[in-house]
Amino acid sequence: MQHKVIDTKDVVIRFAGDSGDGMQLTGSLFADMSAIFGNELSTFPDYPAEIRAPHGTVSGVSGFQVHIGSEHITTPGDFCDLLVAMNPAALKANAQWLKRTAMVLIDSDTFDEEGLKRAGLKSDPIAELYIEDRTIIIAPITTLTEESLKDSGLDKKTVQKCKNMFTLGMACYIYNRPMEYIFQYLERKFGKKKPELIAPNKKVLQDGYNYAANIQAIPNTYNIEPADQPKGTYRNITGNQATAWGLLAAAEKANLPLFCGSYPITPATGILEELAVHKSLGAKTLQAEDEIAGICTAIGAAFAGNLAVTTTSGPGLSLKSEALGLAVMTELPLVVVDVQRAGPSTGIPTKTEQTDLNQALYGRNGECPMVVMAAHSPAGCFDAAFNAAKIALEHMTPVLLLTEGFLGNGSEPWLIPSMKDYPAIKPPFVQPGDDFRPFDRDPETLARKWAIPGMAGYEHRVGGLEKNHAGVLSSDPVNHALMVKERAEKVQRVANYIPELEVNGPESGKLLVVGWGGTYGHILSAVQEIREAGTELSFAHFDYIMPLPRNTEEVFSKFDKILVCELNSGQFVNYLRGVLPQFTYNQHNKVQGQPFLVQDLVAAIKEQL
Repeated sequence: MQHKVIDTKDVVIRFAGDSGDGMQLTGSLFADMSAIFGNELSTFPDYPAEIRAPHGTVSGVSGFQVHIGSEHITTPGDFCDLLVAMNPAALKANAQWLKRTAMVLIDSDTFDEEGLKRAGLKSDPIAELYIEDRTIIIAPITTLTEESLKDSGLDKKTVQKCKNMFTLGMACYIYNRPMEYIFQYLERKFGKKKPELIAPNKKVLQDGYNYAANIQAIPNTYNIEPADQPKGTYRNITGNQATAWGLLAAAEKANLPLFCGSYPITPATGILEELAVHKSLGAKTLQAEDEIAGICTAIGAAFAGNLAVTTTSGPGLSLKSEALGLAVMTELPLVVVDVQRAGPSTGIPTKTEQTDLNQALYGRNGECPMVVMAAHSPAGCFDAAFNAAKIALEHMTPVLLLTEGFLGNGSEPWLIPSMKDYPAIKPPFVQPGDDFRPFDRDPETLARKWAIPGMAGYEHRVGGLEKNHAGVLSSDPVNHALMVKERAEKVQRVANYIPELEVNGPESGKLLVVGWGGTYGHILSAVQEIREAGTELSFAHFDYIMPLPRNTEEVFSKFDKILVCELNSGQFVNYLRGVLPQFTYNQHNKVQGQPFLVQDLVAAIKEQL
């Protein structure tokens, strides 16, 4: 077979197998290696919702998709160029995501009668799944791994766990990836506690590379050149990491200690874990006994003068709702991060959706307005978290930041910024000599002053019961109406301090495509594809939801039609219908626990056009 080395601008690789096959690690290493090489990338971890799904079954398949390229990458890709299937269930679960030109790498050792039966397949899975026209590479990966490490002194179970490194070596050959980064990772991971595992993992990785280079079944290999990126230091970062670092940066700019009180919940736990690593930066973390304790400790920390944070997902946000009302009533700065997942109830914990928006906007008793924001990309979670903290601290209000499982677990390259480029954060602390009543307000922002317990002469009370401006308990109906009005107006005035809505494309036209949150990259890709076909099209994406940017009405008025795309049944579009009812809105929705496919968005937009 004539071997070809093909230059290509991007490829999509999907690693899939049982939860114990190390596919998340394999995909992460491939992504990190590509980031260091200089490629643009976007990743999509996709793992089972069950803690211990039955071995070898479709419900137990864990996948990791990575899209790398020499140009700007905005999504993990709709369909893959290479599928690594470590067992029949992984092949069955992912055959639908293969491009017509895709390669499939199969571990033939797992395609025995028992493996096929567990996956619900018969004797010929290639024919049964209608993928005979793909390039199928059948290799005894488990056997080859055992042969590679037969003299390593490792037990059989440990040896078999290394087969993911064998497949990673094969993928490195196919896509001409430098393996030095992985060698360095192995040295860091095992150097102190298990140095005996360094050499075996390096060997099996190299053997996988050599095996792929020597067999004749791989027709082509591919070059993906580094992207032309702005100069600076980059790292591959997940949304949860970026959120944690954005909060740390805000605490530094505000010169405040950071406190995070949270209860572990998928997919938000990574933020709490990341903050816990950074005690040296002044971060204090508390793994509370439940969601209610998590937010209540954070409210207490805010009262004591901290940048206070609590993190959760949809079910936890439900449990925090009463305490959210307390934060609104006391007018204390608090950042609540909701990494959304599929619901309702426990739903599908490891899958992504945008179905908590109604809860974020309205999920509290009484007249209880809050600032609601949304992050739009994994790296963008840094700025979103920083800005959420800045608003909370300077406007003395709780802020709810919505991210999503797709963002929290996904990753992309991030240009590490200089903190001198970020604005100062100036909380409205009471200064010695100030006249102070707890709910007297700044005339511009309507924010109240922040007095820290222990400041002599500034003793005061805040709490869940209604007060007047002097902080005295009041059930006077006129005072209650005034305080309700002022709390709502304070949230609305935040619009004076956030960026105006930007239009990507012409500022007027037939159709404006609208999105919010983590749908940004998919919608942008769809819009660009339609533009490349010769059609003018405009796109506006919302990072600020409550309040909306000041110029939203002006932007909408310049288009004949508005199409709102979101991963729910229409929560943002219905919110827009209530806030700006003078416009006619169309909608495109998906509620499958999965991100949009660019091809589906293209079809929906063309239908509107």
